[in-house]
Formats: sequence, structure tokens, C-alpha cells
Amino acid sequence: MQAVIHNYRRSIHKPAGNQMIVVVDGCDSREKAQAYVGKTIVYSTGKKDIKGEVRSPHGNKGALRVLFEVGMPGQAIGQEVKIQ
Repeated sequence: MQAVIHNYRRSIHKPAGNQMIVVVDGCDSREKAQAYVGKTIVYSTGKKDIKGEVRSPHGNKGALRVLFEVGMPGQAIGQEVKIQ
């Protein structure tokens, strides 16, 4: 299943480098997003794969909060990831 990285999870002053907000096509409510909690997400840079885990829904419109194992590059915003 495909998803798109929307942005870093952030506060007013500082973004969290290894936490991203991911939007899944067809997932438009918090209840649907809850079904993805615990699944693995893989972002491929071309040289290596960066894995993350869906921790919780983000908001009420179906976005997901994903905790990656390392900090994510800024080029990852807008790129596709795979949900396993």
C-alpha cells in the first residue's frame, strides 16, 4: 500500500527529526487511521531503506504519525513510502 510523507511532526519552534506525518490515500477518518497503528513503513532512498513504525493517528482526517529509526532528510517530504 502506498502513502505520501506530508511533513515533519513539529512544534512552533522545533521539528522532530525522526517523526513524520504520513497521509494514506482512501484513509479519511481517525477510525480508519487507527487500523494502521503498529504497521511498518519503509522509505527507500535508493541506497538504503529507512524503516519506521506507525505510532498513532494524527488529527481527525486520517493522517498517521510515524516514528522512524533515524532522522529523515528534508528531501523525503512529498515522497512515497510503502506500508507493510
